[in-house]
Amino acid sequence: MTLRCLFVDFDSYFASVEQYDDPSLRGRPVAVVPVATDSTCCLAASYEAKAHGVKTGTGVREARDRCPGIRFVLARPARYIVLHKQLMDAIQDCIPHGEPNSIDEVPCWLIGRERERANAEAIARSIKQRLLDLGFSPAINCSIGIAPNRFLAKTASDMDKPNGLTVIESGDLPHKLHALELRDFCGIGPSMEARLHAAGIRTTAQLCAATRAHLRAAWGGIEGERYWLQLRGQQLPERESRRGSVGHSHVLGPELRSYDGMRAVLFKLLSKAAMRLRDEQYLATGLAIRIRFVGWEKRFERNLQFAPLDDTPTLLDLLGNQLQSLQRAIAAGRWQPARHPPLSVAVTLVGLQPAGSTTGELLHDRGRRKGVSKVLDRINQRYGNNTVYFGAMQEALAQGAAPMRIPFSTIPDIGLEEDRIPRQKPGRRHGQDGGHELWLQRERQFKVLAEEAHRRAQSRRKPHQPSGTGGWTARNRDNADRDPGPPRELF
Repeated sequence: MTLRCLFVDFDSYFASVEQYDDPSLRGRPVAVVPVATDSTCCLAASYEAKAHGVKTGTGVREARDRCPGIRFVLARPARYIVLHKQLMDAIQDCIPHGEPNSIDEVPCWLIGRERERANAEAIARSIKQRLLDLGFSPAINCSIGIAPNRFLAKTASDMDKPNGLTVIESGDLPHKLHALELRDFCGIGPSMEARLHAAGIRTTAQLCAATRAHLRAAWGGIEGERYWLQLRGQQLPERESRRGSVGHSHVLGPELRSYDGMRAVLFKLLSKAAMRLRDEQYLATGLAIRIRFVGWEKRFERNLQFAPLDDTPTLLDLLGNQLQSLQRAIAAGRWQPARHPPLSVAVTLVGLQPAGSTTGELLHDRGRRKGVSKVLDRINQRYGNNTVYFGAMQEALAQGAAPMRIPFSTIPDIGLEEDRIPRQKPGRRHGQDGGHELWLQRERQFKVLAEEAHRRAQSRRKPHQPSGTGGWTARNRDNADRDPGPPRELF
């Protein structure tokens, strides 16, 4: 009884969900994309599309060239999460499952007589039948791997796709792995593969035959020894991991490739990261800002360090102050946004510490900002994310930029990540275009008045006072009115 783990991996999950929801897509090549533009790439592809060489990361133009009949579908992260929970319930009907590390896979631990091969295979078949009985299959299928440990079970789940079932017993090792490429194993990416090549390991047979010391040297630490043991079927205790960062990135659509659009998206990304930080009860001690440009090798990069904090207003202040150097670059002609518009942006909160590891705030202003952040969280968690937001985010929200994404290693909380559906603007019902135009006119008038009030407040502000982050309306645009002094670098 060497089998300990049954690993369920849903095949081409995002594309399969789209085919499940839309029967007209079944049997057809489908690719899921983040935005409706030819400049993006595929997040996922159905097996019909994979047969033509379309896969995750393939550009839309290339995908269309490879597979002329392909259908592109916009990603719907919230829907994928809802289906994920239903699929986990279906598995639970057959066997208790472990903690899913990603949205499309989950381990199940075998105990007692479940570890006998015939019984383990019967459980795997019962999972597949349950998906069929509930109507998920054949649109949504899963491949299952059964092995002595989680590492090998996950490897086995990839060996016979789609809708496969592969068993690896201790007696099958290592020869059953020899047909695999190094990159087929979890944890071996391009950089690790290069390190293995440098260590004289170019095939899986060489990897399996390497000594424990050899792999430790190749990995540069204990992870190499863990790999050596896992390849031999040893079940190792899960390592306790602590989150090291919280961040978000976004490729800007053409309508947001300007300074104002870029700034609005960055503010939205940082606000979302700060809310996640508080929800997971961490404080950040650093902020990394990254901006890439179209047709320009130069990048905007900032790495800030500060005392532990988690409040959104202070973080947005820090971000806004750094972006002022881009305004100076525009004024001085060192950056021409029309020629080299911003392409992608990213913010990452780093140096995380548990929230209870530091003393409380002594400064009244900082305490007030923390209070504002808590009120924001309560309102948005009750009524929907970004029901209340900082005015500097307005353009990003209006354009639907930086929506919820699903990373490979975590399953997002819909309440924290998904934007609330905007209220319907007056006059949009039943084609009342006149009312809509009146609403837009009033909105523009309000913005003009708010910006004038903001400029008057800026002119009265003492030079040593820090500027705000945008408050609740458009009056808090940015701090361009202040003279930041002579630039010390390109940006």
